[in-house]
Amino acid sequence: MITQAKQNELRQRMEALEIREEDLQESFVKGSGRGGQKINKSSTCVRLKHLPTGIEVKSQKERSREMNRFFARRILCEKIEEIVLGKDSRKQQEIERIRRQKGKRAKRAKDKKDREI
Repeated sequence: MITQAKQNELRQRMEALEIREEDLQESFVKGSGRGGQKINKSSTCVRLKHLPTGIEVKSQKERSREMNRFFARRILCEKIEEIVLGKDSRKQQEIERIRRQKGKRAKRAKDKKDREI
């Protein structure tokens, strides 16, 4: 279940990025992959298309259609944020942080190897 706070946060994020519900084309399709008979019979996979930008996303993360609607909108926000903000987007900042961490680890490993020799 999605809390009201998370729904409000998503709504505010959509408003900030100027994503309106009227601009979204939503359809439900049958899921695929693991899950057995239930996933093959029910249309819980959500497909969202943002008409002004043409960006299309799908979400099949959960069994619930409502949860997948929420996740699809969140993914759409992330993609539009990436286009609009570029390097300032949350996703790009996270990628940059991980890259720096890996660089530090590699440097430490190299220094340790050099000291052993």
